[in-house]
Amino acid sequence: MVTAFVMIQTATDSIPECAQKISEIEGISEVYSVAGDWDLIAIARVRRHEDLATIIPNELSKVPGVRQTQTQIAFRAYSSHDLEAAFSLGLDG
Repeated sequence: MVTAFVMIQTATDSIPECAQKISEIEGISEVYSVAGDWDLIAIARVRRHEDLATIIPNELSKVPGVRQTQTQIAFRAYSSHDLEAAFSLGLDG
């Protein structure tokens, strides 16, 4: 499974509409409205890296109101559960 975080700038008056359309794209698992330099962050979860090449430029970027995107591909996921297990094994030093 490949996970990517897509930061999205939209037209100011179309944030909710963009979020709704993006959330309907297959491979997009979540969309968050955020504060800061970006308006939305979408989480894409796909089987292959090549799937991102279809979803992001061919679908997400073409949603009306989307002005700019930046994609960060995740290498590894950490959760509090994973970190607690690692520290209990003595991996902290």
